[in-house]
Amino acid sequence: MKFGETFMEYLHGDRERFLDKCSHVEYKRLKKVLKSCRACRAVQDSCDTGPQEEENGTFSLLCQRESCPLCDQMFFSELMKEASEIAGCFSSRVRRLLHLHISTGLQGYILRLRQCFTNDQQALVQQGRMLIEYVTMNAIAIRKILKKYDKVHSSVNGRNFKTKLRAERIELLQSPWLIELGAFYINFNGSDGGESDEFFCQFSCDISVTQPIMTLMLPDSVNLEYNLKCAICLDTVFNPYALSCGHLFWKACACSAASVMIFQGLRAASPESKCPICREVGVYANTVHLMELDLLLKNRCKEYWKERLIAERAEEVKQSKVYWDMQTMYDTG
Repeated sequence: MKFGETFMEYLHGDRERFLDKCSHVEYKRLKKVLKSCRACRAVQDSCDTGPQEEENGTFSLLCQRESCPLCDQMFFSELMKEASEIAGCFSSRVRRLLHLHISTGLQGYILRLRQCFTNDQQALVQQGRMLIEYVTMNAIAIRKILKKYDKVHSSVNGRNFKTKLRAERIELLQSPWLIELGAFYINFNGSDGGESDEFFCQFSCDISVTQPIMTLMLPDSVNLEYNLKCAICLDTVFNPYALSCGHLFWKACACSAASVMIFQGLRAASPESKCPICREVGVYANTVHLMELDLLLKNRCKEYWKERLIAERAEEVKQSKVYWDMQTMYDTG
């Protein structure tokens, strides 16, 4: 079955109610845009004139179209809008789902009480599965339609558009919320008594090796690997945060790189602060606290996690004391 048919079957299958309020790639319509491009057809017709033009080099000349105004006006702007809406829908729904799983205080107590009478945990896992399917299917749709665009136009504009998605921080499979969903399922399956199923059987996290890695094997042979080592202290990330550029750090290391104190938090960083790895600016404003990943590390490496917690708290107290001593000196002149 071709992907277009598979994608339409997914949109109108068992998940239709779940997808009703979610944006998705208009794969079928975008494909029609490519087919109806008269300029592209004219180029393709010219390219079929025979071997004589191939020998004269006309073939390569006619096929090298860097852009197509008819396609581009409808194609890339629409695809960018759809990708942005999908990324926003995905992050908001994952945030809401994980908030239910790791709730504390009164809300956490009520949710645990409800679990005595209903199977809320299984419902959460089912929602997590649907969200992973949602982001994966749309990411594959974007990848395939861009590949089709480059094939039709003999260009690299589709490939360049992928780079633009990363620059705009809406590349779907680069979302830190996907890491959180993977950690969420591993936590559930490992400690909450859940049972493995075919969809999630390839989710794994190996922290015992020198290079700690989380691996997610998704549909259509999409394999994602996340390095869980902080690039600054070179230890397994503790109290991990993901910057909007996608890089993971221990909170204390990220705060140090942004020249803010731990108790102030990463959102207090200057807009000019750069990621220590890619040197991109403005990546601290929308950081994501990876609480499910932190819980996974806590469950897998309890002694290590306790040691890092003690070290972080000690450093936070030290920084707080220095900060308030300086404030007192400033206020008293």
